[in-house]
Amino acid sequence: MESLPEFCLSYSEYEAMTGKNAVALIRQAAQRVYQTDKYSKRGEFGELLLHVALRQVFNTIPAISKIYYKDSANDTVKGFDAVHVIASERTLELWLGEVKFYVDVGAAIRDVVAELQKHTSAKYLRNEFVAIRNKIDASWPHAARLERLLDENVSLDAIFDATCIPVLLTYDGDVTSKYKECSGEYEAELLNELTAVFEQFKTSSLPGDLKIHLFLIPLATKEALLAELHKKLLAWQTI
Repeated sequence: MESLPEFCLSYSEYEAMTGKNAVALIRQAAQRVYQTDKYSKRGEFGELLLHVALRQVFNTIPAISKIYYKDSANDTVKGFDAVHVIASERTLELWLGEVKFYVDVGAAIRDVVAELQKHTSAKYLRNEFVAIRNKIDASWPHAARLERLLDENVSLDAIFDATCIPVLLTYDGDVTSKYKECSGEYEAELLNELTAVFEQFKTSSLPGDLKIHLFLIPLATKEALLAELHKKLLAWQTI
């Protein structure tokens, strides 16, 4: 939840946060996620998990907040589930994320592979790049570089050479639900389970020539995690 403001606010809003307006902006960020008790099949928390994973593991920089551009609080956001970059002095690497916040890992793999095939078609990508460019905050330090990369005159081959696809899948894991504390036995069984899931993903019908980073998050139960996150979200919405 500490990452909620960065996940939900625009770059300008986040940078303008001070001691005087922090509470109001945090409340506003929480309200943008959703405002409904019918949350069991919503995917925003999966997108938040991916945001946190990318920031912590790869030190990416959020390019746009898709939550910020919702037309209403309970709308679902179309397109890629994360748009981040890694910037160096000479290069800009684009990270376009996909999430499946699921109970069953087989279904998560099946559905994310179908989405990857759809989302990497030339027509879809061009439309998505237009949508991303329209949402870039002009005051964001890398705005001009990302706009140039996604320009319609830049070939898709050149864009793909500078693109990674992080994929995050959650599922109810047999090993995670079996153990109550961390131990050597738990770690060994979990590694075996994760390796099997990775092999299943790797041998599925993935589109060719994609640079994919796979995040796997086995849960004791998604239902319990979702209920706890929902409770915390409600608390932030009313602070």
